[in-house]
Amino acid sequence: MSDASNTPNPQGQFAIQRVYVKDLSFEVPGAPKVFQSNWQPQINVQLSTEATALEGSYYEVVLGVTVTASLDDSIAFIAEIKQAGIFLMEHIPEEHLAQLLGAYCPNILFPFAREAIADVVARGSFPQLLLAPVNFDLVFAERQRQQAEQSQTVQ
Repeated sequence: MSDASNTPNPQGQFAIQRVYVKDLSFEVPGAPKVFQSNWQPQINVQLSTEATALEGSYYEVVLGVTVTASLDDSIAFIAEIKQAGIFLMEHIPEEHLAQLLGAYCPNILFPFAREAIADVVARGSFPQLLLAPVNFDLVFAERQRQQAEQSQTVQ
């Protein structure tokens, strides 16, 4: 008879290994004319996330943020960043892994991406742009709900 108390029960471990800019671009296709226009842009923000398993218990999570500012029918600027991080996730139960990769890690990466976007827009000689906070837990839950609905309609 084995004693269950002698069985090691490894606890889950989560650690940030590195946070870095994987890709950053800034375009002002209408310069210099855009600087002579009345500055009342339409701002469009697109977000994306992707996670890739690395060796061992490491994962790379990439948060993509694309900001497009338009004046009338022309694009004033496009700022795009792929903010990435390498995370250690050891002994994490499978049912928690998707939440960590799809919501928790993007929540960690977003402030870095937000700062980089604000910096590059200011360096482009445009007024300050501060992106509103994003609730990635809510975004993740909505995505899960949509996927569940789609799988039910396919069946």
